[in-house]
Amino acid sequence: MKAPEYETRPEGDPETVVRALLDRPEVAVRLLEAARGCVLDRGISRVTMSDVARRADVSRTTLYRHYPDVETVLRDLMTLDFGRAVLEASRAVVERPTARARLAGTLVEGCRAMRADELFRKILDVDPEFLLPYITARTGVSQRVMLTLLENGVRRGQDDGSIRTGDPLSIARLLLVQAQALAISLGVVADDDAGTESALLRLADEAFEAQLRPLPDA
Repeated sequence: MKAPEYETRPEGDPETVVRALLDRPEVAVRLLEAARGCVLDRGISRVTMSDVARRADVSRTTLYRHYPDVETVLRDLMTLDFGRAVLEASRAVVERPTARARLAGTLVEGCRAMRADELFRKILDVDPEFLLPYITARTGVSQRVMLTLLENGVRRGQDDGSIRTGDPLSIARLLLVQAQALAISLGVVADDDAGTESALLRLADEAFEAQLRPLPDA
């Protein structure tokens, strides 16, 4: 028997995950777009299943056929939204000459895209506590997707000789921690000044490249 739609938890690289979410039935995609509108209107902590069903113009029965609870709806919404941002970031740096430069650029452009993302900004501005468990207690789907992208990027850089030796997963984990801090705290340290944020992101690009560069021979 076919599993309910909500039991499918897409994992893997961002492109695979975004495609899996968008390849669902049209009504499931419409539910995510409705949930996005609800979050932008009310904040993520105030969204209910009734809100999503009403905005998508579907019955609660139809909604529950695709999602068991509002937390699962919001999880898929964030995964789709943030996955798109990371995809845009990786495509923006595809012409860079080395895997190291592309990986550093993906981190920085991903942060830039997240800072400009309406959903992310709404959560930071209205419900920052929603993000706390993903920083202190557990990894979410979006973080695991990002970790996959980073680990693959490290491996490609090690293959072309542009990234230092070391366990790719460990290096990717460190990059993820740094990227999260950059995305969440950049506005605070930049006093929400766009020019200062851009200058700090340029420095971050250089810093990521420097830490990924192969170590000199002893």
